[in-house]
Amino acid sequence: MAEAPEKDDQTEEPTERKLEEAIKRGDVAKSAEINTLFVLGGFTLALLTTSRHVGASLVLDLRGFLTNAHLVPIDAAGLSAVGGRALWAGVAAVALPIAFIVFGGLAGGSIQHRPLWTLQPLKPQFGRLSPMAGMKRLFGREAFAQFIKGLLKIIIVGAVAATLLWNERDRLDGLARLDPVALMPATLALSIKLLAGVLAIYAVLALGDAVYQRISWRKRQMMSKRELKEEFKEQEGSPEIKARLRQIRAARVKKRMMKAVPDATVVITNPTHYAVALKYEKGMAAPVCVAKGLDSLALRIRAVATQHGVAVVENPPLARALHATVDVDDEIPVEHYKAVAEVIGYVLRLRRRAS
Repeated sequence: MAEAPEKDDQTEEPTERKLEEAIKRGDVAKSAEINTLFVLGGFTLALLTTSRHVGASLVLDLRGFLTNAHLVPIDAAGLSAVGGRALWAGVAAVALPIAFIVFGGLAGGSIQHRPLWTLQPLKPQFGRLSPMAGMKRLFGREAFAQFIKGLLKIIIVGAVAATLLWNERDRLDGLARLDPVALMPATLALSIKLLAGVLAIYAVLALGDAVYQRISWRKRQMMSKRELKEEFKEQEGSPEIKARLRQIRAARVKKRMMKAVPDATVVITNPTHYAVALKYEKGMAAPVCVAKGLDSLALRIRAVATQHGVAVVENPPLARALHATVDVDDEIPVEHYKAVAEVIGYVLRLRRRAS
């Protein structure tokens, strides 16, 4: 069995395949602070939109109970009915705020990564039972970073909350003397102001943590040179990958040939089934094939040559012979020197006459 690569050896950027495998295992870049931010935002939104309705509903139910308390039968059935109504009233009052909070938690996870269903994180990992592994997790770099992050979060959020409350210290003194009816709106306004300040600073902290988690996750997926070689070998062995690579190479060669045709000296054709574009300049040892093709590709080569004023000469035997014996970017074989020289000489004479 091959040994696991050391962390110091993992110096190469992860491939798309490595990243996809990590995601399938449930190992994704996820920030708990983003989830907390959305949950806190859901709670704040629920407080803004439902607090008055919830308070009014509870006050109405409690007022009705207190007004008719003398009519409640003092037996098991009566007390059970009163308890059931109280429980139902409480559930109905907090159902909508809880829905806001749950939706916020789901939204916080969804914006970080698409929904993923995997049982991989639930599988037992016996390596975690090792005392040394536990010590590394407890006193490692990640644990230290989490400790610093938690400490900064407490200090910054606490300082913002303390500053907001200190600015409202005069109102806090007066809250104790307010009538209960006026106390609730004043408390609600102060709570919303405090939550808004905390949310604003927490959004900055959550964004910073999301960036850190993304960088940390990508660093965990770094690969060693040996892993890259093994993955490349696996991909090269796949027939689908080989076919795809052949398609990519063929497309690149075709594109490069089409760019080279306008600079050719002559295109020798069959006339329609074969086309070979040759380039010859003074000082060259022999003409070079810059493009060749069959059928539709031959027609394209001929069309590009005609469009750019490159001479097109019909010579079926020579076109077939050159197509079979010479590759793109290679010099023509010695046995075709004489026939090609005659064609190129003919083309050059036509150019001199035209000029």
